Amino acid sequence: MDVFGSSGTRGVVNEEITPEFVLHVVAAAGMVWGADRVAVARDTRHTGRMLENAAVSGLQSVGCDVDRLEALPTPGAQAYAAREGVPTVMITASHNPPAYNGVKLIGGDGTELSVGELEAVEEAFLSEVDGSRSWSGTGREHAVEDAAREYVDGVLAAVDRERIADADLTVAIDPGHGAASATSPRLFRELGCRVLTVNAQPDGRFPGRNPEPVEDNLADLATLVRTSDADVGIAHDGDGDRAIFFDESGGYIEGDTALAALADAELGPGDATVAAVNVSQRLVDVCDRTGADLELTPIGSTYITSRIQQLQEEGVPVPVAGEGNGGIYFPEYSLARDGAYIGARFLELIAGTPASEVIEPFGGYHNVRLKLEYASESEREAMLSAVEQVASESDAAVNATDGVRLDFGDGWVLARPSGTEPVIRVYAEARGEARAEELAARLYDAAEAARSDAD
Repeated sequence: MDVFGSSGTRGVVNEEITPEFVLHVVAAAGMVWGADRVAVARDTRHTGRMLENAAVSGLQSVGCDVDRLEALPTPGAQAYAAREGVPTVMITASHNPPAYNGVKLIGGDGTELSVGELEAVEEAFLSEVDGSRSWSGTGREHAVEDAAREYVDGVLAAVDRERIADADLTVAIDPGHGAASATSPRLFRELGCRVLTVNAQPDGRFPGRNPEPVEDNLADLATLVRTSDADVGIAHDGDGDRAIFFDESGGYIEGDTALAALADAELGPGDATVAAVNVSQRLVDVCDRTGADLELTPIGSTYITSRIQQLQEEGVPVPVAGEGNGGIYFPEYSLARDGAYIGARFLELIAGTPASEVIEPFGGYHNVRLKLEYASESEREAMLSAVEQVASESDAAVNATDGVRLDFGDGWVLARPSGTEPVIRVYAEARGEARAEELAARLYDAAEAARSDAD
């Protein structure tokens, strides 16, 4: 797909993502949906209102009435779509830096559009079909004021409130100035927790930290946990569909470790779980121990959601699925990654046991994540060719589901182009830190040398 990547379309605002682009791509979605009514929401980014207005205009021009949801986490927008049965446009760039924004399309069932549905929208957009109506046929708009409240109520109803409240937990929350700033602190207080916050003022310039909830960006949260005797720290990304945790000592919990702990509590024989090709050995170990099947997809929420739906249609239970970046699905609750719900489910795990003890069985692996930017398509192709050359000369098992993954038995390494940024990402994992770094360097160094030669 030329327009939509693995999680919507994103880019730097007023470069790749302009109001004109948003207007036309959302108008194309409105035509493909053929719906009388569509909802529009946004995260807290500085450019969100501008692009939201463009999206509303595009939808109204093709005859759609518009429900304005204002600033709302992506899972809140998905919950509204499912509750009301209306397709929804989410203006967000998720974890990307402040200069970025984008468009995510959600169906009337609350799930992200499948690859086939996105391709239909893309075809309508690229063909420049004019679906605009006469002045009397344009859509109207309606302000929705209770979408955030309804979202929080839905999460509250879906978790074990009594277990969490009885544990008398202190929870430190870092919404990163994003869309969860107005919902997660409220949710956890209503779950009976003592709540402390940092970076919880909605601010689309993200002054406190970058929106991506990785360890290097979360020093403030780690400090807050350590200095306040909190039981757990929870961080979100810009649109609130991910959750990353710190234990009671302020120690960072790898997203893969949290996924493994949550999956271990859910999976059993006959179940399946779905993860992307950068899956950690931690989840592989859980599946081996519980007798569950592991299904791998390309990286990106669209691919994972589609595979979950296929398995459900085949009658295969999928209690939990997701990626090690904090984006975890509980399909019986929703086919949406929901950072607040993920956080609440983790609280259920630690209600009687400290977080450090809950995750201890899933440790022992070291992860390396690197990225290399490219400035042109020729650089990108040269870098990927170099990676493929290393793979062809390697004695590892090669998986080309998405990029190139090399499994060496004692560790693995994956290189793939990002679907949302001009970067090649390199992931590696092994029992030893030095081994993980060595594996990452094999592909990183080859790609970097090829980029230099292409300049």
